[in-house]
Amino acid sequence: MDQVTDRAMETAVGPFRPHRVVVLALDGLLPFELGIPHRIFGRPRDALGRHLYEVVTCSVRPPGPVETDADFLLHVGNGPETLATADTVIIPASYELGPVYEEGVLTDELGAALAHLRPGTRLASICTGVYVLAAAGYLDDRPATTHWADADRLQRLFPRVKVDPDVLFIDDGDILTSAGVAAGIDLCLHMVRRDHGTAVANDVARRTVVPPHRDGGQAQYIQRPVPDPQQASTTTARVWALGRLHEPIQLRDMAAQVAMSVRTFTRRFREEVGVSPGQWLTQQRVERARHLLESTDLSVDQVAHDAGFGTAQSMRQHLQAALGVTPTAYRRTFRTGEPRPQSVSTALRM
Repeated sequence: MDQVTDRAMETAVGPFRPHRVVVLALDGLLPFELGIPHRIFGRPRDALGRHLYEVVTCSVRPPGPVETDADFLLHVGNGPETLATADTVIIPASYELGPVYEEGVLTDELGAALAHLRPGTRLASICTGVYVLAAAGYLDDRPATTHWADADRLQRLFPRVKVDPDVLFIDDGDILTSAGVAAGIDLCLHMVRRDHGTAVANDVARRTVVPPHRDGGQAQYIQRPVPDPQQASTTTARVWALGRLHEPIQLRDMAAQVAMSVRTFTRRFREEVGVSPGQWLTQQRVERARHLLESTDLSVDQVAHDAGFGTAQSMRQHLQAALGVTPTAYRRTFRTGEPRPQSVSTALRM
């Protein structure tokens, strides 16, 4: 892209500024979860090679050491005032939340740090980081999730929070919460997808060598995530279905691919994937439609056909339910190569 086009883009959307993600490092943090936002948000670039996000870490104290749950300390170079510069703040899990975890109240130090947040800042938590958001009152009368092992305690401690213990993550617009560890990756990829579309998020997933999309509503605890080697798996049926999403797919046809009865297949599928075959098919078709809307000039009717929805009206209903927008609005927001505002998070609330 030449300089003239570059200037035209900046005129259309304003001077380029990467979306700033500030990760709040608390004592007792899990190093793996602290690193998730840096890994996921540190990858996306625009067509000019510019980083779409700037990721920084801060502490509730002046620059200095922060304890981890491992046998080493981390030196964090930014203090709590950095929170005032954030577009998004992410709070990873910690095993030393003290009164926040035990009594549901913020420490003076943590309360003073959160006071730096600007109105409208997007907030997200990974695993037990949700306790901080709940103790600060951000989750009153709102849905939230955390690791399934902590869900009951979270609900008891914060009865106004609408805790859902069964999902990987919840996107409630300006506040997002996730279950533990790998669900934090799912959440961060979801935010990239929400901000910049599936093509960007899928590229990040490929580079990180993780699945590009696990739906937030997928169950946290899958009874048999690794199939018993003595029993048949539904993997072959899923691969078969993905190759013909544009065709009508019956449950009995999927079951036949692995020589199971419909009843056995349905039970085994839910045990392995965490959702029913019908829910999974809809998720895959929504992802296919998103990809086609972003990357092709196909008409909405053709996209609906190729994604397996049959009619534009059916696709519109499914995208509206999943994304909160129409196919036309989605394409306008995420059309590959077209200028767009640096943040479009309010356009898609999943």
